[in-house]
Amino acid sequence: MVSSEDIGRLVIVVAGGLAFAAVGVVLFVLFPTTLADLLGVLLALAVALVGVRFAGSAAGSLFPGYNVAEVAVEGPITRDGGGSRFPSSPGSTPADDIVDQIERANDDENVQALLLKLNTPGGEVVPSDDIRLAAKRFDGPTVAYTTDVCASGGYWIASGCDELWAREGSIVGSIGVIGSRINASDFAEKVGLSYERFAAGEYKDAGNSLKEIDEDERAYLQGLIDDYYDTFVERVSDGRDLEPEFVRDTEARIYLGEQAYDMELVDHLGTRREIETELADRLDTDAVTVEEFEPERPLMARVGAGAQQVAYAFGAGIAGLGDGRGFRLRS
Repeated sequence: MVSSEDIGRLVIVVAGGLAFAAVGVVLFVLFPTTLADLLGVLLALAVALVGVRFAGSAAGSLFPGYNVAEVAVEGPITRDGGGSRFPSSPGSTPADDIVDQIERANDDENVQALLLKLNTPGGEVVPSDDIRLAAKRFDGPTVAYTTDVCASGGYWIASGCDELWAREGSIVGSIGVIGSRINASDFAEKVGLSYERFAAGEYKDAGNSLKEIDEDERAYLQGLIDDYYDTFVERVSDGRDLEPEFVRDTEARIYLGEQAYDMELVDHLGTRREIETELADRLDTDAVTVEEFEPERPLMARVGAGAQQVAYAFGAGIAGLGDGRGFRLRS
């Protein structure tokens, strides 16, 4: 069935193309008497193509073909998609890009609702909270959904949305925080390396992998983990309307979607089509049309991302070794 918006867009594109074609014929075929007719026709066609492009943009603005924005959070969550001095996994999620996409969707007058696709095992704490806050600021219904994994930082983000959908076999939960370090002190001693400390402040080098950790440092680092965990519990408790003790009792376990639904960690079980049907009812329209919002990156940034993927494929093993030099914190 052809909608009035489709007809309007088609009329604008055709009219714009014909108008620019006419201008091209006048400028390059009829008016000049010294240019070859063939060259004039080619130039006229070029102008017509430019006109069609401009008309298409105008049609998209006047008769938008979407009313719901989808933003995907996929892979480990980091600030910029990296996370170490070595090339990171190309599947990681740059939080700043996600926030930008949500804000662009919020500023788009055509967008009436936000779909937040979550397929992530979690990641860094503050970047996860930045995405949660951006979703919370969105002016309209916000629906988070997962098909595969919505764990840890992903669930942190979901707590900022109106509701969370999952599939029966989705992995949901892992409401916890972890910090880790590699103890390389014995290895360093075997190869003749020693750690010499120059620092101001007792805990400045706490967690350094080249020295043994003492009990005071261990208690200090565990305190940081506990503080982040308290914040995580508070975010989930407030956003999901769950009792804090219930959240703590999950003990960072993961659950399949069906069990998570029974525990009220998930609001609904269903497919993407069912989510769109529900959104259509909520927006009081026959159907919704979803537009995928993607990061706006210049050409050189896209080239750099491609080079990073090649580097990762070539040196992932080395990156894994180098990434554990110090204390790492993630949700």
